Amino acid sequence: MRIEVAAAIIHNKEGQVLIARRKPGKAQAGLWEFPGGKLEAGEDAVQCLRRELMEEMRIAIRPYEALGSHEHDYGSVQITLVAWKAEYLGGEIALSDHDACRWVERGELAEYDFAPADIPFVERLRKELC
Repeated sequence: MRIEVAAAIIHNKEGQVLIARRKPGKAQAGLWEFPGGKLEAGEDAVQCLRRELMEEMRIAIRPYEALGSHEHDYGSVQITLVAWKAEYLGGEIALSDHDACRWVERGELAEYDFAPADIPFVERLRKELC
């Protein structure tokens, strides 16, 4: 099975990036990721990210720049992960699909165990620091 997933690399005014840990019982439980979700029929990545972040975290974002896509094979499912940079607009974070979230500096991303599909974007963000 192949699915399309969008991930938001959300930054706040201080330049920190929002990451979230998948809760127990979910695929990739315990691993960190950039929040997002599956694209629904007729939806583009920007629409998906606005919807998913409101549903899963109760926050508003403004996706503004596509970072590219990455294919990953998890065995039973193959995903195309499309990442977008996004600005945090507001809302108090309330988690539903995650058991933790953090605002972190880009240089701290290597300290977290990310889902395999997110790792290319973690590496790209860390390289942008140099």
